[in-house]
Amino acid sequence: MTFTMIIQLLIVLAALYVGSRYGSLALGAISGIGLAILVFGFGLKPGTPPTDVIYIIIAAVTCAGTLQASGGMDWMIQLAEKILRKHPNRITFLGPLVTFFLTVLVGTGHVVYTIMPIICDIALKKNIRPERPCGVSSIASQVGITCSPIAAAVVAFVTISNANGYMVSIPQVLMVTIPACLCGIICASFASWHRGKDLDKDPEFQKRVADPKIHQYMYGNTATTLDKEITKEAKASVFIFLGALLVIVFFAFLQMIKTSEGIPVAKSINLPKMNLCIQIIMLCAAALNIIFCKVNLPNTVSGSVWKSGMVAVIAIYGIAWLADTYFGNYLDQMKEMLTGLVTAYPWSIAFVFFLVSVLINSQGAVVVAMLPLAYQLGIAGPVLLGVLPSVYGYFFIPNYPSDIATVNFDRSGTTVIGKYLLNHSFMMPGLISVFVSTIIGYLITNVFFPGYFAGFIQ
Repeated sequence: MTFTMIIQLLIVLAALYVGSRYGSLALGAISGIGLAILVFGFGLKPGTPPTDVIYIIIAAVTCAGTLQASGGMDWMIQLAEKILRKHPNRITFLGPLVTFFLTVLVGTGHVVYTIMPIICDIALKKNIRPERPCGVSSIASQVGITCSPIAAAVVAFVTISNANGYMVSIPQVLMVTIPACLCGIICASFASWHRGKDLDKDPEFQKRVADPKIHQYMYGNTATTLDKEITKEAKASVFIFLGALLVIVFFAFLQMIKTSEGIPVAKSINLPKMNLCIQIIMLCAAALNIIFCKVNLPNTVSGSVWKSGMVAVIAIYGIAWLADTYFGNYLDQMKEMLTGLVTAYPWSIAFVFFLVSVLINSQGAVVVAMLPLAYQLGIAGPVLLGVLPSVYGYFFIPNYPSDIATVNFDRSGTTVIGKYLLNHSFMMPGLISVFVSTIIGYLITNVFFPGYFAGFIQ
């Protein structure tokens, strides 16, 4: 690696670091400064912005935004709350599973903001240390991103893999990530079951609760969505949304199934590529919600789902373009430096994915930025599919909105950032979940069923 390469890499890392300090839109915008320095200052050839992934995110966010504005998401949260309140003693296991599957359905982890106060409330009223379910539930809400058929990370993985000769489909990705990530979440939940001191043995908690005002703050109110009125239009929007997801999965299966002549069924009936299918179906579902479900359009663009989705678009736009510019100009040098390592230990790319994710708060951006380089280094598609859960590492530094929000939602004060920053409530469940999920995913694609997944390499 030359001195110039090192300087330019430091510029890339500096842009990502500064952007992460500001958060939100800054990640993408400040990446633009790094991009400008590389292109105009050092004369590097600009890379290619990830337009396909961006278009899919816009379509999916538009559909999910109409779902939220119609009240459909409130109904989903109500159903989840009923399950949690029916089994309060199991909140440390059920809480993470609920946040995980909500993310799988909606495609964004930001849905956790509605259900997390309920998880905190149930735990506190049941005298369960809220840190136990809250820490792992926040982690699970982000883990679900690599298990959602409309999440940017999954769609980007399929799109980029297909472009590099690994003809994997969305159902195949989910066959790996869902069982792998569920194993990771369950292990993290077991580890959290007796985490920390019980509330009646925690002197800090007992000191706070002895204050009448703090006691009223902790126990005086009940966080719930059960009192919200759900209209028939709200329920209809949920069925439209779920129907759209089923159609997407069905079309993805058609990409896998082949005719007697060995031609994919999707190709024989002139079905468009999956990235286009997802965009068309999501836009149609959004239109049906608008027409039949009394969607308040201003609420669509002001809702949390729309806002978080558009922030993700800008982040992926800037970060992925910056990374593609740098790595694209030094691909030969990167191959020379890393080929020996990835040839001997191809699974080691998981550490690269994880470390990059620590810097950029977007799993989709990690996939878009690093997956093309991984393929160029000669790493096989099944290996990359197996280690896909490792793209979630931004819990390591607790500055992600869902983690910060969870700390604020926990009225007991047991879910904390920590005096030394890294000793926070999300570190242990995050490391266990990602570590176990990555190992299980790798075993599924490369040990238990290697022939099945390898058979799709063309």
